[in-house]
Amino acid sequence: MKQNPKSKVVLFLLFLPSFVIDTLKARVVNAKIRYYLIIEKMAKEKNIGENIKKYHTKQGLSQEYFAKRSGVKYTTLTKIETGVIKKPSVLDMNKIAEALGVNIEELIK
Repeated sequence: MKQNPKSKVVLFLLFLPSFVIDTLKARVVNAKIRYYLIIEKMAKEKNIGENIKKYHTKQGLSQEYFAKRSGVKYTTLTKIETGVIKKPSVLDMNKIAEALGVNIEELIK
């Protein structure tokens, strides 16, 4: 029987001491908190959507094509670019950054 790679990770985690698992969980939580603090600060200072629009228009990508390329729904992308969504999700920001070939940090400067 072939084992799923995810089940190997779960099995590995089962044998880790609880303090290691707690440390890993804390690091994940801290990373998410840092991300949201950065996004919060940037949302107040500058519109992230303006940067995203600037990058994709600079590359000559239409909004529709860019939405398909990034895997972010067209309506979501439009809302981000117009400032309706001021704090996009980590997942959407990652998809957008990858499609543009830049780091997330570049988009929130």
